[in-house]
Amino acid sequence: MSGDGLRHGVELSNLDQPLFDRAEATKADLVNYLEFAGERLLRVLRGRPLSVVRVRPGQEPFTQKNLPKYTPEWVARTTVWAQSSRREISYALCDDLRTLIWFANQRAVEYHPTLFHADSAPEPTHLVLDLDPSPGQSFADAVAGARLIREALAADGLAGAVKTSGSRGLHVFVPVVAGIDVEDAAAATRAIAARAERIDPSVGTTAFIREDRQGKVFLDATRAGGATVAAAYSPRIRPGATVSFPLRWSDLDGVSPADFTLRTVPELIGDNDPWQSEMPALQELPRDLIEEGHTIPVARVQAMHEGKRRARARREE
Repeated sequence: MSGDGLRHGVELSNLDQPLFDRAEATKADLVNYLEFAGERLLRVLRGRPLSVVRVRPGQEPFTQKNLPKYTPEWVARTTVWAQSSRREISYALCDDLRTLIWFANQRAVEYHPTLFHADSAPEPTHLVLDLDPSPGQSFADAVAGARLIREALAADGLAGAVKTSGSRGLHVFVPVVAGIDVEDAAAATRAIAARAERIDPSVGTTAFIREDRQGKVFLDATRAGGATVAAAYSPRIRPGATVSFPLRWSDLDGVSPADFTLRTVPELIGDNDPWQSEMPALQELPRDLIEEGHTIPVARVQAMHEGKRRARARREE
C-alpha cells in the first residue's frame, strides 16, 4: 500500500500499482495526467451525464454508469431514466477537478460523456461520426474515411473537429446550434455518412453488419441519441495507455494513435487546448440533410431485421 495523502481534497491510495496490463503506467501516472488535463477535460465533461470505464487489479475493465453508494455527497449527479433496463440511473456530473481526481482514485481510466447536457437532454450539442478501420486496415485508412466525412460536410457548408479515438480510429465532432431535435440530429448523422460513402465507396462503408464491410472503413453514424463517446483528452484502456487526442486536419498524415499517451500528451500540448481551438462555431443543419437522413433506416434496427432474414434463409437451406 502506498498513498500520497490528499490531492484536491481527495485521499489517494495505491499510487504505485500498475494501471492495467500493458499500460506502461501506474495509478500515479493516471492521477498526474488527469490533474494536468484538468480544465481541458472538464470543459467536455461538465454538465453531461458521465459513464466511466474502471479497471481493478487482476480484473477485466467494466463500465460504470450508476454511481456507487459510497460516492461522496459532494459529487454532482443527475438522474436519468434508462428505458433498456427500466430503472433510474444516478449518473455523475464531473464538474470540477476534485471529482475528476476522485474518479482517478477509483481507477476510472476512460471518460464517456453523453452528447447532451443534463439540463437540456436529449438535445445534442454535437453530431459524431466514428471512423472504424476493418481488421487488417491501418490508421491511414481511418484518415481516408475521415477525409470523406470532411468533404461531405464541406459540401453542405459544415465543418467538424477531428480527434483520435484513442484506439484504432478517429472521431469527427460537428458542433450544432441548440434546440435540434434528437431524431433530426440522428438522421443528419446518417445522411452525412451516406453522402461520404457515395463520394468514394471503395474507401468507406455504412454497412453496420461486419461481414458486409468488405475490408473498408466503417463510417459509423450510430453515435446519436443516448450514446456516449470517449471524451477528448480521455485516457483509454489500450496498450501504452493512449489518450483520445485532438488534431488539426493537416496533421493527420504524420501521426499515429500510439503517439498520444498519459506520458506524452502533457509535453505535446503544454498550456494549449487544441480541442477548443480547432472546434468550429455552432452550425445550423441543412433541411435537406435531415430529410435525407429520415429516409435512411436506423442501422441497428436494419441489422436486426437483416440478421433474422439471413438466419431464416440458412434454416430454409
